[in-house]
Amino acid sequence: MSNAKGLKGRETRQRLLRVAEGEFALHGYHEAKISEIVKKADLTQPAFYLYFSSKEAIYEELVRQFRTGIIDLLESSRIEPGLQQREIAWRVAFVLERILGFLNDNRGLTQIGFIQHPEAEAIKKTIVDIVASNLRSEQELGYFRKELDMEVVAHSLVGAIDRLTVTQLLTDRLSPKEVARQIVDLFLNGLQIAHSPE
Repeated sequence: MSNAKGLKGRETRQRLLRVAEGEFALHGYHEAKISEIVKKADLTQPAFYLYFSSKEAIYEELVRQFRTGIIDLLESSRIEPGLQQREIAWRVAFVLERILGFLNDNRGLTQIGFIQHPEAEAIKKTIVDIVASNLRSEQELGYFRKELDMEVVAHSLVGAIDRLTVTQLLTDRLSPKEVARQIVDLFLNGLQIAHSPE
């Protein structure tokens, strides 16, 4: 009996989080209302307070989910040793597609944790730090040019991901795979047309 009750409680909590994610993503923190969240979750306000102490508490839980998800993904995305040079572009595109896929598949959390939240810039700084650390390790493996400052590269890369998420992914203009290919082409091949020596 208690297992069924525990499962029902977990399901109710998840339902509240799902509905709140949609409300916060659509309306922002200040305009979202607990009354609307519980109505859409088909619950009562007292039921809400069994799981969350306040609107801020459920909002911060969603931000925590975003932060944890993106950090776990980034920390597991370092390119492994032993790749051939010709495999690097494919592997970088694969990593970027996973990151962009996470942002695209979790649009509500992305809107809340990557764009809206007052700590979004601090979250992005953490992302930059992890990306820079990964890039420095990959630079040591000989995958990237030694003279590049990988913190600058990380800021550039995260800046590109940030803007392209807002303008291309969340608008359904391009898929994660298409955005990843564009970023790889720009960062690894550059803008200039390659000319053969005359």
